[in-house]
Amino acid sequence: MRRALALLLLGCSSEPPAPAPAPRWTTMRELDRVVLSVWGTSERDVFAVGGALGNGKPALAMHYDGAEWRELPPAGTETFWWVNGTSSTDVWMVGTNGSIAHWDGKAFELHSSGTTATLWGVWAFAPNDAWAVGGTPGGAAGPDDVVLHYDGRRWRPEPLPDAPLGRSLFKVWGTSSSDLYVVGEAGTIWHRRGTAWTLESKTPLATGTLFTVHGCSATEVYAVGGNDVLRSDGTAWSRVSVDLSSQVNGVSCANGAVAIVGFGGSKQRLVAGKWVDEFALEPFVDLHAVWGDPQSGAFFAAGGDWLSAPSPGRARKGVIARYGR
Repeated sequence: MRRALALLLLGCSSEPPAPAPAPRWTTMRELDRVVLSVWGTSERDVFAVGGALGNGKPALAMHYDGAEWRELPPAGTETFWWVNGTSSTDVWMVGTNGSIAHWDGKAFELHSSGTTATLWGVWAFAPNDAWAVGGTPGGAAGPDDVVLHYDGRRWRPEPLPDAPLGRSLFKVWGTSSSDLYVVGEAGTIWHRRGTAWTLESKTPLATGTLFTVHGCSATEVYAVGGNDVLRSDGTAWSRVSVDLSSQVNGVSCANGAVAIVGFGGSKQRLVAGKWVDEFALEPFVDLHAVWGDPQSGAFFAAGGDWLSAPSPGRARKGVIARYGR
């Protein structure tokens, strides 16, 4: 009997372990307000923002701790279009009507931006060094060419040398305040080296608006929008050869991979020099932004009904999705 039991235990222990689940895209949350941006310090410390785009509901600001998403206290009714920070206690959220909110881990503090333009993007390097950009798209009346800098005390406008160009600026990214990129309408690309700004799109490579800029390093920077995916080596821009499954809105790097997202649930990842098209995987809503965790390589995507209003009586749908194991 002992021998039989020993053989049984030996047989059980000799079975190969179950394979780890393959990474894939999954829908994490569906919300009653559109989700427009996602960012974190790790895959267990993630912030997502958005809003109702004008129906009076509170701005959307959520936090994920690795187990569940929790909505943060309301910070007004303006829709947040972007989120970024340096830690879980130094998080900036910007949006419509020049709204700027800072989360310190416990509460929001609303800041004055000095502009009525929508602030579409924000990027922070330190608690006393952050940038925000914005404008009024489509030639509508309102402020354009908006670049703001935070010095730890207040937000101040940063003049551009050739402005006004009359263009809305959508996103900002850099390795430091002396190596900073801003992209926007008409394929606009500004590059700040030291304290000097250079317009690197006097002959635009993009066929339309560039919505997002993000880099893996100072020598691998991507700018995307519509049918355009561009890459810079830090000195010059070139077009990226990729067969887009739909028009693209967002881009992010993580752990050696690059992800781009767009309309209709378009999701494509650059892995080991090859693009992987995951358009056929959920979610199937318009995706506005993507953020990648540099440690784990997981990607989080945000989207929903932000371009067209839903049918009467129906709330705007928002979605947060994740790629990973």
